[in-house]
Amino acid sequence: MGPPFKVLIIEDTEEVLSALCKYFRQKGYEVLSAANGLDGLKVIENEKEGLDLIITDLVLPNISGVAVIAIVKKKHPHLPVIAITGWGEHPEALAKEAKADLVMEKPFKLPELEQAAQKLLNK
Repeated sequence: MGPPFKVLIIEDTEEVLSALCKYFRQKGYEVLSAANGLDGLKVIENEKEGLDLIITDLVLPNISGVAVIAIVKKKHPHLPVIAITGWGEHPEALAKEAKADLVMEKPFKLPELEQAAQKLLNK
């Protein structure tokens, strides 16, 4: 194993965020987190080249996940992004438009999300 993958998780529901962070840490990832789009973008700025993957909710305070994805993909086209959504059809279309690598609908199982993350990280 090389150094741990660094993952940023952006999610405004505290229980979901802490569950995701805990799960990925147990799996050996280095995890950074943000509770809204603006903080998420700050973390991305600070990390520059360090991030390996972003997992973001689509519906966030301040700046939406869709906007975060669009900004990330402009600056870092190769950084994989998984969008998670609890909202029917539309955000998914938006996420695809914003170039998310993958959209997962809530509720999903943590191992499914982690497998998806692994696939993107091992590309």
